[in-house]
Amino acid sequence: MPQPDGAETGGVGTTSPGGTTLPGGTTDPVAIGRRVKKLRKERGLTQRQLAEPEYTAAYVSTLEAGKVRPSEAALRHIADRLGVAGEELATGRPTHLAAELRMQLTDAQRVLAVADAADARAVYEQVRERAAAYELTEERGAALIGLGECALETGELAEALARFEAAEQALAGEPLPARARAVRGRSIVHYLAGELRYSCYLLESAIDELNTSGLHDPSALLQLYTASIAPYMDMGAHARAAQAAELALALVPQVSDPVLVAGMHRTVARTLIAEGRADAAQTSLTRAAELYEQFQMRTELAHCHWMRGYVCAQDGDLAQAEAALRTARSMLVSKRAALYVSQVEVELADVLRRRGKSQEAAELLENLLSGLQHDRGAVHAGGAHRLLGLIAEGAGDVESAELHYASALTLLEQAGAAGDLADICRLLGDLMRHEGRTEEALNAYRTGLGHRAEPGTTTLGPAPARPPVTPWT
Repeated sequence: MPQPDGAETGGVGTTSPGGTTLPGGTTDPVAIGRRVKKLRKERGLTQRQLAEPEYTAAYVSTLEAGKVRPSEAALRHIADRLGVAGEELATGRPTHLAAELRMQLTDAQRVLAVADAADARAVYEQVRERAAAYELTEERGAALIGLGECALETGELAEALARFEAAEQALAGEPLPARARAVRGRSIVHYLAGELRYSCYLLESAIDELNTSGLHDPSALLQLYTASIAPYMDMGAHARAAQAAELALALVPQVSDPVLVAGMHRTVARTLIAEGRADAAQTSLTRAAELYEQFQMRTELAHCHWMRGYVCAQDGDLAQAEAALRTARSMLVSKRAALYVSQVEVELADVLRRRGKSQEAAELLENLLSGLQHDRGAVHAGGAHRLLGLIAEGAGDVESAELHYASALTLLEQAGAAGDLADICRLLGDLMRHEGRTEEALNAYRTGLGHRAEPGTTTLGPAPARPPVTPWT
């Protein structure tokens, strides 16, 4: 995209001949001269009229030719005569542009929460282009993060990753707290793609950097701790998840953003139900839902119903679980959040199976598996195959059950979902043992024991290799 008039600038922080830094740090006299000439002609002024009484027509002519760098006093005089702000004359950046773009970012975030991701994407893209043209780094980074969140909602993981990485690059010169949202976004992409260990690595690295550098930013830490809970739980690192939840809860009094707090309450519910604290989990979800209702955040509210369904299912209240999950699914379908819909459907299918509605559950699982790509949703695809295996085994179709268990095993091994792996190996071993295949059953049990660890003892070890992700174009 071509630069707007005068967008190019010299080095930041260079001073004028009088030793004063010009507004916006501009040092390019050619760009300033071009803007002065353009604005003067638009207003029908001669060089003498622009110059008097403080300066001469010859000075204005030299300035317009880009042969002199104006002092701060000269810039202020000429800007006043032209009826523009000194910063706009020095940088070419319209007055109040940054504030205007921040308002548009807020509007886009609201649109993403209550309406269609495509509408929000259009606003974010417009902000990104204008911020890039006028070299507004923070606003450009925020727009890229917003575009990543739009892509996350629609399940376009490769695009989301590219956007979050671009945001981190754009904000590379900013302190880590300013990049925390982009780091969180990247970690969620890898989590949804089934790359649990790498997701945790990104979050742990950022948390360590924040803590060791003294940048103890409560909001940034709350985002990172909250995002780590789901991959920890799926990896079987329950104690780590509980510790992250505890640290997140301790940060709440220092955080003013109610949306961040609501997200924390929603996510922490999973660790509370794992500890057998069903009432505390429901209380946490109620707090989150109240905040989401207040701000009319439909996607987040759908996630809240989803988590409520999960909590009810874990607590044995299957009727309430089914109702909550159907509500979540309906809301996410209306938001066209395809990947999240498939994840809710896995939970719903499990509840349906447990309620004796195995045929409906199987149809739901088969449909969602046909829509999941190989590079996304590995953990939930593994869960779907596990449920189909249980349904097939219950119907006496041993061959189909074994195929589904084997598929689940492969997917969960790729994702590193240790807790689920142990369960799949047990199911596969039991199936083989009942068929009289004792040696194969023992091998399956041994594999499961190799994956099983005491909750929280999972060691992530050194930095894992960066998972290959299809580039976004």
